[in-house]
Amino acid sequence: MNSTKKNGPGRPPRLSRERIVHAALQGGVATLTMRELAARLGVSHSSLYRWVPDRDGVLDLVSEAMVERVLPEDEPGPDTWRDWLERLAWAMHDEFLAVPGYAAHVARPHRHHLESFGRLHDRAVAAFLAGGAGEEQAERNWAVFGLGVVRWLGAAGDGPEEPPFGFYVDTLLRGLPDRRS
Repeated sequence: MNSTKKNGPGRPPRLSRERIVHAALQGGVATLTMRELAARLGVSHSSLYRWVPDRDGVLDLVSEAMVERVLPEDEPGPDTWRDWLERLAWAMHDEFLAVPGYAAHVARPHRHHLESFGRLHDRAVAAFLAGGAGEEQAERNWAVFGLGVVRWLGAAGDGPEEPPFGFYVDTLLRGLPDRRS
């Protein structure tokens, strides 16, 4: 949507993608409504609809921001791919669990934001490729790694005591094939 909207001559916009994401992240996302988000922003819900089409649009913006936060800046290499994936998993842990309901939302089947999910997928697959996995194995590894980390985070705090996250990630990464067989 239009990010150059003005409220009058020389006045900055009251809404922006950044403000919407910031407000959405200030409370739980599991039950977030457009009216609640508009109230957090101090605008009418009809004003909010000029920026995002619906709740799914808000969650898409949140997903874009979260993927940007969790992706390591460096590229994985043959000697660093496992460390890179471990840093990715810990960043997901820290960022996803910092927003009430976000990890559970991501762990449930839903429509993923294709651009942000695609960036996460592509970078993780590149890590497995850097470790020596073939294309097909890298894709399988991503499916196990991505689903495993997200499901662990989504279940954090629910039910019986889960294994410590560091132990879980280490075990998961050691169990994934890294070379062509």
